[in-house]
Amino acid sequence: MSIDFTMVDRTLLVTLEGEIDHHTCVEIRQTVDREYQKRRAKNLLFDFANINFMDSSGIGMLMGRYRSVAICGGEIGLYNVSPEAWRILSLSGIHKLMKTYSSKQEAIEALA
Repeated sequence: MSIDFTMVDRTLLVTLEGEIDHHTCVEIRQTVDREYQKRRAKNLLFDFANINFMDSSGIGMLMGRYRSVAICGGEIGLYNVSPEAWRILSLSGIHKLMKTYSSKQEAIEALA
């Protein structure tokens, strides 16, 4: 699992690569939370372009981040979501809480 961060205004962009499962969720959660607080971000965007697998642990990780960001008055979004990941997201109903965008630019503009 690889995690990279970029700040655009008050939005933290999280680029993940690999699998989001019960083995990687703890690392993702801790790393994202630490960066979100350290950079004093308001919004959070996840880039799913390089995610090749996600299970229900990923849904739990995203829900936890959703709660944290909502408490701070921010929004959370996802972009470049593959059809496979979209299937998991839509089955869980999480897409009703987090907007999905087709591109990074669209996501940044929507949260600006």
